[in-house]
Amino acid sequence: MINAKNYIKDVYQKVISKNPSELEFHQAVHEILFSLEPLLEKYPKYIDQNILERIVEPDRFIQFRVAWVDDNGKTQINRGFRVQFNNAIGPYKGGLRFHPTVCPSIIKFLGFEQIFKNSLTSLPMGGGKGGSDFNPKGKSDNEIMRFCQAFMSELYKYIGENIDVPAGDIGVSSKEIGYMFGEYKKLKNDFTGVLTGKGINFGGSLARTEATGYGLCYFGEEMLNTFSKSFKNSKVSISGSGNVAIYAAQKSYELGATVVSMSDSSGYIYNENGIDISIIKEIKEVNHERISKYLNFDKSTKFVPNFKEIWNEKCDIALPCATQNEIDEESAKILVKNGCFCVCEGSNMSSTPEAIKLFLDNNILFGPSKAANAGGVAVSGLEMSQNSLRYSWPFKEVDDKLKNIMKNIFTICYDTCNEFSLGNNFLAGANISGFKKVGDAMISQGVY
Repeated sequence: MINAKNYIKDVYQKVISKNPSELEFHQAVHEILFSLEPLLEKYPKYIDQNILERIVEPDRFIQFRVAWVDDNGKTQINRGFRVQFNNAIGPYKGGLRFHPTVCPSIIKFLGFEQIFKNSLTSLPMGGGKGGSDFNPKGKSDNEIMRFCQAFMSELYKYIGENIDVPAGDIGVSSKEIGYMFGEYKKLKNDFTGVLTGKGINFGGSLARTEATGYGLCYFGEEMLNTFSKSFKNSKVSISGSGNVAIYAAQKSYELGATVVSMSDSSGYIYNENGIDISIIKEIKEVNHERISKYLNFDKSTKFVPNFKEIWNEKCDIALPCATQNEIDEESAKILVKNGCFCVCEGSNMSSTPEAIKLFLDNNILFGPSKAANAGGVAVSGLEMSQNSLRYSWPFKEVDDKLKNIMKNIFTICYDTCNEFSLGNNFLAGANISGFKKVGDAMISQGVY
């Protein structure tokens, strides 16, 4: 029988061969597969049933043309994508991303990660992801509406409340979800919970907006408390200033921390006495302006026109909430040197493999994205439950459920680390525990 290490290498080489030039997908697969060796050695059934090779191949990958008309009457063309990766434990579930960088590699990496993230929530959701290279920035509301309607006019063929339930992601807020939901309802003549992240007045869940940022801090606080640390009296640096970053900042303050820096693609702001989140909300959620506008409200704040340098500022806790691979090896070295003791990923795959190794080698508590930022999809799952019940829970009830889910995710990762003697490598703990549930379900359901 092939040993675990060689089996993993063989599967990974097949992934590279079948998906050439898809570097983000390669990175995500490498991170997962090579952390599973202890599990495969203890339970060779996953090798016998060839679960690794089956799980890295999506059930289906859908690509389609999206033609829409801009405000000048000109026809524009974008690409739409949906990967339905694995539905062994529930219907496909994962967000839609509208951003110029969206391509098959990005969609596959996000969809693959989603399998294990959803598994960790303990809710019955499979893994999927989708989106388009459409850029909503600079577009009018009418242009965004027409694009969303055109996008859904193709996507609707492949989704359903018990088949595949998309949600929002970068570039897709409740506004875009609303436009797509309206088009789906028109095409299917069916009012159903086919999308999550909906407006409250037509089936959305309270606390969904706050969920990823709040959940990130709930996970981080549980991890910190386990090692006699806390957000309280800590300096927190947060990259990004979108939905995840804003509500991570808000919850950080509620937990007694001070948020000293935030960023957007134009640069970052820093104030050792703290960033005023109410001002950030006005700039970003109301006026949709650059973060440098913060200086109009507070002259004592520093602005640096290079967002990548945000990690040069001293902090105790780093919460990357912008995009993938935003913390590289050099940034990680600076964080280590400056005494940072905790990194929790709010964006998907925020840190490069080299950065993660540095964190683990220097005993920095590291919360991987598939565990730490699972709050968003957790509340999406709770929205699905509320839609099925034809009922809406109050904010506190949803928030309490979210907190319990995030605390349980950390406990699962911690216990898995103990079972397999992984130390405090919660990335490996998350990968193994997330994989095991899905792998067991696949074995139970036979070869399909």
